[in-house]
Amino acid sequence: MPALGTLQIGKNKLTQNFIETLKNYFKKHEYVKISVLKSCCRNRQELEKIAEEILGELGRAYTARIIGYTIVIKKWRKAVR
Repeated sequence: MPALGTLQIGKNKLTQNFIETLKNYFKKHEYVKISVLKSCCRNRQELEKIAEEILGELGRAYTARIIGYTIVIKKWRKAVR
């Protein structure tokens, strides 16, 4: 079973600190599950925008899937140098 890390997004939404923490998680984990709290959003379109912003910050080697109010991000391969 692949390594799975978990994070939460709250009222501050996406911050630079959150993105850096997420990048560090991918050094040890293949999948990261991000729980979106009620204080962040309860709108499906806004949730999709947040997922797109996360992928934009991470790069092309990652994909995201939204299940309920959870975003699951997978790292496909090592980043190209």
